[in-house]
Parts: sequence; C-alpha cells; structure tokens
Amino acid sequence: MMTVDAVGLEERAADLAKRSIKKHAKIHGLRIAIACIDLTGLEGKDTPGRVAQLCRKALTPDSRDPTLPHVAAVCVYPSLVSAAKKALEGSDVKVASVATAFPSGQSSIAVKIEETKEAVADGADEIDMVIDRGAFHAGRFREVRSEIEAVKQACGPAALKVILETGELGTYDNVRRASQLAMEAGADFIKTSTGKIAPAATLPVALVMLQAARDFERRTGRRVGVKVAGGIRAAKQALQYLVIVKETCGDDWLSPAWFRIGASSLLNDILMQLWKERTGAYQSDEYFTKD
Repeated sequence: MMTVDAVGLEERAADLAKRSIKKHAKIHGLRIAIACIDLTGLEGKDTPGRVAQLCRKALTPDSRDPTLPHVAAVCVYPSLVSAAKKALEGSDVKVASVATAFPSGQSSIAVKIEETKEAVADGADEIDMVIDRGAFHAGRFREVRSEIEAVKQACGPAALKVILETGELGTYDNVRRASQLAMEAGADFIKTSTGKIAPAATLPVALVMLQAARDFERRTGRRVGVKVAGGIRAAKQALQYLVIVKETCGDDWLSPAWFRIGASSLLNDILMQLWKERTGAYQSDEYFTKD
C-alpha cells in the first residue's frame, strides 16, 4: 500500500484552502455546496414532526429564492426513515439512514444487517454504515471487509456510504488503507466521520480520501464518491472542500452524485453568505428556518 507523505499532504491541503475565489465563482460554489448537502438530523430528541420540518428545509432552503437547488439528501435514524420518505414524496431528495449500530458500530453482524434491511424496507435510498474500528486496529482487515460486503448486499437497491470515523484511525496511512478496503468491498461512497467524535472531517483527511478514490477509479474503472461530515458549519469551509475536490478529482466531481457534505447548521450559513453576496449586507439567521 502507498505510504502517505503527511507533511506534503498537509501542505497541499493548506495551500488549496487559501485559494482566492472571485465573487461569481463563490456564488456558483455555494449553490453547488447546497446541492451536495446531506441535511442531517441525528439527535435523540428527533421526532416525525421534526423530521418533516427538516425535509421542508431540504426541499426549499430559502423560500425567498426559488432558484436555489434542493439538498442531496436528508439523513435520519432508521426509525424515522418512513417519516422522511413521506415528507419527501415526489421529490428528488434522497432519504439516507445511518445504520449498523451508529455511531459506535459495536453490535453483531446479524443486528447490523437486520437494521439495514429494515431501513431500506421503510424507504431509505442510501445507508450510512460505520466500520468496526476495533477490528481495523487489530489488523482484522478481512473481517472489516466481509462486514462491509454483507451490509452492501443487505442494501439491495440502496447506495452504501461507509463511514471510516477517521478521527479514530490515527494516521493518514490508516485513512488510506480504510478507504481502499471500503471501496474494494463495494462502497458507493466513503465517508469521513459520524460527526459524534472529534476530530471529524479535516481538509487533509478529505484530500487523502479523494486521492484514494481517484486512484481507485483509475485502477478499476469504478467511481466511488466521497462524503465529508462532522464540524462543517461555515460556508467558507464548504468552499475549501469544493476546491480540494475540483483540484484533486476534476470538475465533474462537483456533483451530489460524487461528493456530499454531511451537516446540519451549514445550510443556514451558506444562505446568509448568498444573501450578503446579493445585497451587500448580512442577514441574521433568525430570518432562516432552523434545521
């Protein structure tokens, strides 16, 4: 396996993060960012009513600007998939569901498969699974791969996003290895984090994963998407990730088909930035619905 040059990687990520973006390109980028968001509601206090509100926001991010795109997906717990599916009926917004004992991943494979099947049966278009980091760190890579393959089979027609929980992997080499393993096991997306531990998504980690996905496509001919999640709250951060995607994988990756941002509060900050670009003045987040 290729060894990651940590110093070079971090320097490259820092350099890309400093790229200057002109006003027109910034507005275009923010609209792309909206289209790539997996609007996430993963709190213990979530209810069908709260999910319905989240779905309304997903469909119409800002009622004053009907030209804005809808988000890519709404991400909820398995028990709330049917509520989300009902609220999004007739739209192109996907229903994503965390499964496989999210966020710890600590349950039996039978439980993980059953949870996945139930979420898909209730209407989930996408499943976000977490890998067994304990098995990974113990070097039981075949076990990790077999589990991903089993969940992928349980997904049926639903897409599978494999969460690596990069904050627990320790090194960029491990992030690269886990990315490769997940893609070989059939992942449709590789995802940085659950968002429940720190550090979550970082620019260098995203760069490692994008490079791994790019190299995997060159080697196999199969494209696997990348999702960053956890701690992405500001429009500036979203634009930095889009620059890294563009410079690493090309313009055609700037699409929800291949890149996603898992977030809850990010959308409102993007809307505030777009309002500023249009009017020259910031508007309080009180003018935007809460996710």
